[in-house]
Amino acid sequence: MKHLTWSRVIVAPAVLLLAVSMAWAQDHTADLQAVTLPAEKLSEYIGQYRGSVEPDVVNAITLSNGSLYAEGERMPRIQLTPESPDHFFVPGTPLRVTFTRDAHGTVTGLTTTVTGSNGNAVNMVRFSDRPAELNHFRDYTRSEEMVPMRDGVRLHLVILRPEGSESDGPALPFLMERTPYGVDGETSTSVNASKPELARSGYIFVFGDIRGRYKSEGQFVMNRPIVEHRTKKDIDETTDTNDTIDWLLKNVPNNNGRVGVYGISYPGFLSMMAGIDAHPAVKAISPQAPMTNIWIGDDFFHNGAFRESYGFDYVQQLEGQKTDVRVQSSEDTYDFFLQNVNFAGAAKSAGMSKLPTAKAFLSQPAYTKFWQAMAVEPHLTKVEVPTLEVGGWWDQEDMWGPQAEYAALEPHDKNHEVFLVLGPWNHGGWVPTTRHLGAVDFGSATGETYRKTIEAPFFEKYLKDRPGFDLKDTASFRTGVDKWERYDAWPPKVGFKPAKLYLAADHGLSFEPPATENKTEYVADPENPVPYRHRPIQATYGNGSKWRTWLAEDQRFVSGRKDLANFTTPPLDHDVTVTGDVLADLFASTTGSDGDWIVKLIDVYPDDAPDGMSGYQLMISDEILRGRYRNSFEKPEPVKPGEVTEYKWSLHGADHTFLKGHRIMVQVQSSWFPLYDRNPQTRVPNIMMAPASAYKAQTISIYESSKYPSHLEFEMPE
Repeated sequence: MKHLTWSRVIVAPAVLLLAVSMAWAQDHTADLQAVTLPAEKLSEYIGQYRGSVEPDVVNAITLSNGSLYAEGERMPRIQLTPESPDHFFVPGTPLRVTFTRDAHGTVTGLTTTVTGSNGNAVNMVRFSDRPAELNHFRDYTRSEEMVPMRDGVRLHLVILRPEGSESDGPALPFLMERTPYGVDGETSTSVNASKPELARSGYIFVFGDIRGRYKSEGQFVMNRPIVEHRTKKDIDETTDTNDTIDWLLKNVPNNNGRVGVYGISYPGFLSMMAGIDAHPAVKAISPQAPMTNIWIGDDFFHNGAFRESYGFDYVQQLEGQKTDVRVQSSEDTYDFFLQNVNFAGAAKSAGMSKLPTAKAFLSQPAYTKFWQAMAVEPHLTKVEVPTLEVGGWWDQEDMWGPQAEYAALEPHDKNHEVFLVLGPWNHGGWVPTTRHLGAVDFGSATGETYRKTIEAPFFEKYLKDRPGFDLKDTASFRTGVDKWERYDAWPPKVGFKPAKLYLAADHGLSFEPPATENKTEYVADPENPVPYRHRPIQATYGNGSKWRTWLAEDQRFVSGRKDLANFTTPPLDHDVTVTGDVLADLFASTTGSDGDWIVKLIDVYPDDAPDGMSGYQLMISDEILRGRYRNSFEKPEPVKPGEVTEYKWSLHGADHTFLKGHRIMVQVQSSWFPLYDRNPQTRVPNIMMAPASAYKAQTISIYESSKYPSHLEFEMPE
């Protein structure tokens, strides 16, 4: 969720419906007539209800002074107004609550819906008829400020602090999030819903519009590079962070002089900026899914392959205007980008060619100094403040960032103050109360565990000197067996051994190297590229988009195509665990002079798997490499047609157990469209502008032989 700010995060299904409801400005209940129900009738609804799909989401229905209320740990107490027996609404919103009964007339559950919305019904099952006080929201007062930076530009802040804490009680630390996505929606309710433990403990929450966005002055620059600070005009996100902190310390009463900074995605990048040339008051930061290197492994390029549909949408969203406007389209974007041939054509059709980052895409497709200047990891040469990095195994936007920042900082971590959490999440997926990612059930609300046992204690330790934070280095959720593991380092060094999984003849896989000469061939045609997710493919953040869970989609929708190669083990006779960085070492040739290489490591569920997972093909790790960058990101070079070439690149980290009875699959393909632009498969100076005549079908050969042993490398438990 690139637009992610804490107040807009989906924290639970019921909270989602409430947030949607409260966002509607007009009154949607003008046509509804409230009725009066007697107290004995209302008392029939009292009890506790849990989500039928997400059982960790619990709401309570209570009765007070003749009125019915709903509340939850992450949902404020709201009054339910009856329009008829069993049917209630929330005045001023489109939220409806309908209670269900069994054949005996006993209330057994409830369903919440949003009027005028399709597919947003949430069912909850009543598991207790006893009332409960689940909500412990603390009242926060809200203020806004325009804060001057060293060059005179003023930045907009929203400040939320516990009611009455300005003069009474202990001095409080700051928790700050800076963002390009707007902060007007930050309220007492939002901080309580997103961070209930920390909000209850008491912090001064600060939310800031960064330079050039929303109510802040100045010019916005995408992932503004760090510069040398010689004069007051030499500004970047580190200086704006430090100037903001200076102002807060001097102007906000009853603070304890400590600051924590956190954020997801672009705010994750900004939180890392607080740890570089750090202000002395910064005592803890948590970059979560941070944009770290947007050419090598994060948002805009992966190993030289351009993320076309994402870059197309996101640049318009951030640079087309000062506020956040999402690209919407009723057209299948697969068709749109195919018809426009290349990114230059697509950008022209959208009128975005002159936006700053779009111009950089078109003119600098290689890893030039322009992109290198934006990279964060070269600046991580020392650990200035305790740092908690957070990432998800199925993060569709910034999976690379947290692992790269941890890897850069870890060699300098003399005081053991760099920590890493990796879980079964998509982008920002540790925020909701959910045990699912798409169809996959991980057995518990892993985000809740992270928030309560790691994130909150981390800030409590470094900002309030409180006990409870016991993470030594890395917490990893091992999928497959669905349990948390703790390691002394990432990748873990103790108790693991290296392993290789070889591509074998007859589309097989083996832990033994091949003894014969074999190869598998397919024809890759850029006129019929392999889609990266189920069609129709909506705009990235458009209405109804399936973007957020595409990495966990069932891969059977493409695995039967003839323009890719599948290699699979027989059903496993024992569990196989893969931990750490997964490397692809592929020996291949093409009849073309360029090409893309995509390798996926997939868990194939057995046909008798329960809960709708029969035969499911779940990607565990995956990545693309653009062939022209196989030797250098800075100096692309053509591929020699027909020559067997070694391609070696990381598929990112994993911590997964392939269970007994499952099969391991490795899939190799040459396109992943339109997330990644089509490779013409012929040598052209700039793929962004490749003419239609350059796109040619080519024969791809994947070698699985003793001379050319294509394989994956990873670590396994000893």
